[in-house]
Amino acid sequence: MPQTRSVLLDLDGTLVDSLPGIVASCSAALRVLGHDPAKAPDITIGPPLEDILQVLLAAYGDDRVNEAVVAYREHYGTTGLLGSELYPGISDALDEMRRAGLRIYLATSKREVFARRILENLNLAQHFDGIYGSVPGGKLDHKPELLAHILSEENVFASYGLMAGDRRHDIAGAHAVEMRGLGVLWGYGSREELESSGADQLVERPSDLSRVVLSMLSG
Repeated sequence: MPQTRSVLLDLDGTLVDSLPGIVASCSAALRVLGHDPAKAPDITIGPPLEDILQVLLAAYGDDRVNEAVVAYREHYGTTGLLGSELYPGISDALDEMRRAGLRIYLATSKREVFARRILENLNLAQHFDGIYGSVPGGKLDHKPELLAHILSEENVFASYGLMAGDRRHDIAGAHAVEMRGLGVLWGYGSREELESSGADQLVERPSDLSRVVLSMLSG
């Protein structure tokens, strides 16, 4: 019996533009810790939350990352996650991949409970065979561990799957588990970042996503 082909998809910068909600929740966390968010450096989307907040706090000489994470998640869970907007063409791409018989999994460093709520809010959850993200305790915060967990849980063979995302973390995570990495160019990472991280292929527009994924998985 032939192995089922699978695609693992990042969330932020790949399926949704989540920057407005993330910025709002980071600002809320900084205010809780007594800082003026207007003085914060630019936020980089893609790394685990703890890494993002560590960089922001360093600008204030503050190392209270754990407190900032708690404050961030309190705001994000009630307000911030609702700011995520679906990239045009993504819903159709998911439909096309589903009709082609692919198994589709979400693989995000965002907390799984938040990711699920975002997909449900945007009426996307039904497209996915599994929704995976970070969990309390930090065990799955980084892409290599997360992807290895998905492959094991879902019995996915790396050679019959690929990871699609907008940042180097997605590509590096895919290669760490011997899976191909597809870089998407409409998110938060640059072409240079994705190329230098060794992306196996790049896709320019969400409307081309399913075609490129299916082409890579048929090869």
